[in-house]
Amino acid sequence: MNILLIEPYFTGSHKSWAKELKNHSNHKIDLLTMKGQFWKWRMHGGAVTLANHFLQSDSKPDLILATDMLDFSTFLSLTRQKTAHIPTALYFHENQLSYPWSPTDRDVKENRNKHYGFINFTSALSSDNVLFNSHYQLESFLKESTLLLKHFPDYNELDSIRKIQDKSQTLHIGMDLKQFDSYQTVNNGPPLILWNHRWEYDKNPELFFKTLFQLKKDGFDFNLAVLGENFKATPSIFDEAQKRLNENIVHFGYCESFSEYAEWVWKADILPVTNIQDFFGISIMEAMYCNVYPLLPHRLTYPELLPKSFHKNHIYKDNLDLLEKLKEYISNINENRGMEFRRIAQPFDWDTMAPAYDNLFNKLTSNP
Repeated sequence: MNILLIEPYFTGSHKSWAKELKNHSNHKIDLLTMKGQFWKWRMHGGAVTLANHFLQSDSKPDLILATDMLDFSTFLSLTRQKTAHIPTALYFHENQLSYPWSPTDRDVKENRNKHYGFINFTSALSSDNVLFNSHYQLESFLKESTLLLKHFPDYNELDSIRKIQDKSQTLHIGMDLKQFDSYQTVNNGPPLILWNHRWEYDKNPELFFKTLFQLKKDGFDFNLAVLGENFKATPSIFDEAQKRLNENIVHFGYCESFSEYAEWVWKADILPVTNIQDFFGISIMEAMYCNVYPLLPHRLTYPELLPKSFHKNHIYKDNLDLLEKLKEYISNINENRGMEFRRIAQPFDWDTMAPAYDNLFNKLTSNP
């Protein structure tokens, strides 16, 4: 089967997912992409550029697979002479309806941020099939879409939510987890706490670092590795943390190579997650594959991804519970270092996920 995968925001996890799917699938997948920058403009105008590229190409796909960063309804309308009879699927890595916007964002201040969620809504309505990377995201998208339509004065078209629901399903992220196997190492020093997320508002660094400030104040010994990509508008708490936790920090900054990143993840002991946004949790699964002890909040997708037998010890109820669980882990570090979490993450490796994707693509193209 020939599949055209369209990604207007070709960077980060979107880029990795697309390239890895192409490499692991038994189908022939061609990528139609744009550089991963100016995400808002990609959602507004990317469909026009990509439609032009597609019309000028010789591409004759059996299935068109787009991601949430594409205004799919615009793309399909502009290419209808070539795409009218081709089955389509839309994959949601994230969506702008459920995403917690920063209150400092210019579009929030000017009350125009709802438009991006509406693009996601019409894209889902336009596609034959809608795929979400977690059940949590599917449910939250349907809920927030309903609230969005109720926001308008008339002709709310609430029945369209049912139409989207009827053609939606969960398809978890596939990941190249086996690439971590070559970098296994051991940490015999103080407990190493890990941050391996983007340095942005939605990852809630305020709670993460304030918890560590209190942990240090209470006399607990630990080291800290802060990884992840940082941007120009990095929250100020990172500067404060670098000063206040200077004696604890063993790494602070983006890892320029995968090998460096993988070695730090293997060295880490515990991953306290404070995110207020996560539709799946790639960095969390990477850490668990390397047997890092997870502490996850009771929200978002986390209860879905952890087996229920792990909820008691690894899912915290509130900020105080997070601090107490962190202290308990450090107090029993020798015992806890022997625990394994690899088997939780392994099902998301492409060895398992690629056949699941391929089987689903076969079904999507065989339906009348």
